[in-house]
Amino acid sequence: MEQNQLDKETFSCSICLDLLKDPVTTSCGHSYCMKCIKTHWDEEDQKGIHSCPHCSETFTPRPVLKKNTMLAALVEQMKKTGLQAAAADHCYAGPEDVACDFCTGRKLKAIKSCLFCLASYCENHLQPHYFVAPLKKHKLVEPNKNLQENICSRHDEVIKIFCRTDQKCICSLCLIDEHKGHDSVSAATERTEKQKELEERRGNIHQGIQDREEDVKLLQQEVEAINHSADKTVEDSEKIFTELIRLLQKRSSEVKQQIRSQQETEVSRVKDVQEKLEQEITELKRKDAELEQLSHTDDHNQFLLNFPSLPALSESTHSSSINIRPLRHFEDVTTAVSELRDKLQDVLRDSWTNISLMVTEVDVLLSEPEPKSKAGFLKYSCEITLDPNTVNAWLGLSEGNRKVTRMNQYQSYSSHPDRFTGCVQVLSRESLTGRCYWEVEWSGNQVNVAVAYKNISRAGDGNESGFGCNDKSWALVCQQNSFGYRHNNIWTSISGPGSSRVGVFLNHTAGLLSFYSVSETMTLLHRVQTTFTQPLLAGVWVGTGDFAEFCKLK
Repeated sequence: MEQNQLDKETFSCSICLDLLKDPVTTSCGHSYCMKCIKTHWDEEDQKGIHSCPHCSETFTPRPVLKKNTMLAALVEQMKKTGLQAAAADHCYAGPEDVACDFCTGRKLKAIKSCLFCLASYCENHLQPHYFVAPLKKHKLVEPNKNLQENICSRHDEVIKIFCRTDQKCICSLCLIDEHKGHDSVSAATERTEKQKELEERRGNIHQGIQDREEDVKLLQQEVEAINHSADKTVEDSEKIFTELIRLLQKRSSEVKQQIRSQQETEVSRVKDVQEKLEQEITELKRKDAELEQLSHTDDHNQFLLNFPSLPALSESTHSSSINIRPLRHFEDVTTAVSELRDKLQDVLRDSWTNISLMVTEVDVLLSEPEPKSKAGFLKYSCEITLDPNTVNAWLGLSEGNRKVTRMNQYQSYSSHPDRFTGCVQVLSRESLTGRCYWEVEWSGNQVNVAVAYKNISRAGDGNESGFGCNDKSWALVCQQNSFGYRHNNIWTSISGPGSSRVGVFLNHTAGLLSFYSVSETMTLLHRVQTTFTQPLLAGVWVGTGDFAEFCKLK
């Protein structure tokens, strides 16, 4: 290394800092690449005086330079031995390297830093630390750019003590000054204690990774079970429905569609949890890498300075033990279809409701149960008021903005970006998250009771604006003799008792939306299982001569 460094410094151009190319030597004895010195003097031509870049000696007139053939031969010999590459690649410090504090001129890379000298050394200048007795006791660490952080800014003393009272590194003078009487120990002692805590944290992280990896495997098995069950149920259902008369063929298609929809929903939910767990695993591994890197820090003070800023191990957003509902998935649907096959046409309506409920009740990841009684729903009742800034001009609000009526004349409302300009509908003021329940009393030929994202389009009367006609809204279509459900412009017929009052239960977190026919009893009309990505607003579409009122619930 010493010989390499000598050759490099001797035969380098001080302008380009590389080995000499076509070397020339000035009268003052300094050598340069011919191209480098010519370029330098070209820039000085207008001054009329030319100087040596190294010693600043001036020449008038401009010297005529000739190639130094002996120097050129020596440089070529160096290239043949490969010393140029070694010196260029491994010796000199770049912008990201720690430079030797004792090199003059172009500095070499430091290979060690001394915590006692608070300086960094290249291999040559480090040698005394290996052979001089007092220096051999010094603490050498990997090259460190932040050595000055080991000096107390107040007393200009080396920091070797940790104040537990104030949780900071201090020097010996701090201990008899502002930290007098505080609980303090040597930095090495505190490092030992913190190292134990670090290892404990890493152990917790490793256990967390292991637990989540097991959960990921369990979820993958559940995905396969859902798919297998759904596929088998579809196959069995199709065989049964082919035995029925032509009227039942439509029901067969609907069952298939519902099963596939529920299958996709359940698989999507499971994979969503799986993906989040895998993200947590990645994050935990990243944190572990940070802790591992910190654990290898030789400098106690650096370790302690960085240790308090380490992020705490966050709790998993999902249970470390995935709770799988012990259901037979879609097998119960097959049973319900088999029963339906043996019944007459006049009971098809009620049996179809049972089939639909069996499909939607497949819920692999156990969530909060839906209330079973009116009293249970009322615990989550919320008061809904309608937003005048959203109401279409063919609608009028009354009863404290809880009632909306289809008007015979166009209303002259002020212009507002939230107003529906084409669709005869209105949204609530309230933003709905968590679990909510409300009821809508309606009258007329048709009212659509809906929920929608706030960013649903307000312009025109196309599918992008209408409730249920896009992927931003879900609507129960209430007509005098029937009900229907629409989402993303896909229509589903619904069987159920007619009622002038509809109850809506939303569990936003669980992605659950249920519509009920409300009279003396509550009858489930339709249940939606999905993933809501934004808060929801309640809304209604009102037909000609109709009205809808959001009820005050006791």
